[in-house]
Amino acid sequence: MRGRSRWARRSGRRAPAPGTHHWRRDLVELAGLFTAVAVADAIAKTVVNGPRGPVMLLASAVALLVTAAVHCWWARRHPHAPPPADTGPAAGTAGDLAAASQGAPGATTLWRMRTTVRDEPGSLAQLCGALAQRKVDILSLQTHPLAEGTVDEFLLRAPEGLAAATLTRTVAGAGGSSTWVERADTHDLVDAPTRVLGLATRTALDPAELPLALRQLLGRCTIRSVPAARAQADGQAVPVEGVLDGTVLRLRAPGDGVVTIERPHLAFTPTEFARARALVELDSRLGARLPRTRHVMTLDRGEAVTVQRADADDLAEARALHERCSPETLARRYHGPVRDADRYLDHLLSPRFGRTLAARDAEGRIVALGHLLWDGDETEIALLVEDAWQRRGIGGELLGRLVAMAVEAGGESVYAVTQASNTAMVAAMRGLGLPLDYQIEEGTLVITARLDVTPVCSRPAYDLRPGSARSGR
Repeated sequence: MRGRSRWARRSGRRAPAPGTHHWRRDLVELAGLFTAVAVADAIAKTVVNGPRGPVMLLASAVALLVTAAVHCWWARRHPHAPPPADTGPAAGTAGDLAAASQGAPGATTLWRMRTTVRDEPGSLAQLCGALAQRKVDILSLQTHPLAEGTVDEFLLRAPEGLAAATLTRTVAGAGGSSTWVERADTHDLVDAPTRVLGLATRTALDPAELPLALRQLLGRCTIRSVPAARAQADGQAVPVEGVLDGTVLRLRAPGDGVVTIERPHLAFTPTEFARARALVELDSRLGARLPRTRHVMTLDRGEAVTVQRADADDLAEARALHERCSPETLARRYHGPVRDADRYLDHLLSPRFGRTLAARDAEGRIVALGHLLWDGDETEIALLVEDAWQRRGIGGELLGRLVAMAVEAGGESVYAVTQASNTAMVAAMRGLGLPLDYQIEEGTLVITARLDVTPVCSRPAYDLRPGSARSGR
């Protein structure tokens, strides 16, 4: 939505359509033309029939020059050319949004901006006018009333050469304060109600989507889930309605746990708090649920292994997997005392902290587990494969699917923590065909894979696998 067009609508004036026919201007021009012809005809007759031919000829030349001067003056005051593109009336149309998403290469940039203005008549109009002077288009606007002032959220399309600092200074000069600006993309062109409904649908289908939905709803933030027992022991228990404390949100999670959301330097608004609380409440009311999609893969020796999602209901089978694994395998996976391995399963299998894939043999026993864990702003990936099933492609299959999930969730990278001697994990990460970064500290190897390039060997996201069958357990 263009700044000037929005301003025209707010002031009650209506911009003329590009194709409006100005009949009065044409009438004046025709009258001037006929007058010039009549004067020229009269002068010609006088020159032919009168004794003062040279004088009349000079007078006719002067009359024609005066007529030409008047016409030039009139043309300058009333140009025929259409208005420039940046002041035209194309405001908020579908074509305008398409131009914002595609646009000429290097011509414009999308920005998300939030600023606080005084709750006074004309304050928003002053801000819009300042943006229009910078040739900044306002594509969307949301207002969040507060006790003092109003927080306005803009989606802007600005000239490429306009820096964020310049945009911030422009807003400050128009009365805006506490301004926050960041780059936007085409996904931000979706209006807020549609985006919230889409996030609610994702959360309803899969509880592991809740942290991702909250992050997409609130922007850059850190989300932590705390179990009920730990929250009570640490004094972090919150009332049912939740707590809004500046840059921190605390919400009641299922089972009396606590979801803490932190966003540095940018306070949450009551509207954002209400939307986040509604998502968490939806997740709580729907209870335990999990997509039951499954995929059957055939190994090199002909055995069939079924890959599907796992959760807390699979806790007993996961413990049985631990009992069948050797101490060396458990030590490579958990990097600590083998006797403590079972203690991690409650956390790993909870959809509040990530997603888990399980590989089952023909008898239904879990022979491998793959975990994708939300670690604040980062994503950790981990594998555990039973000794008898190692080096047969199961780990690579799980790893590829977990990476595809991370890409689908919008992650920028995933990292795996293992021992430097774990050559199988290193080979599996290399098999992804992604740029890798290695860091070694005291025998511990951290492998980070960047996801901003297309994976070469990764599989489609597990729940979107074509041709997979759905079934319960």
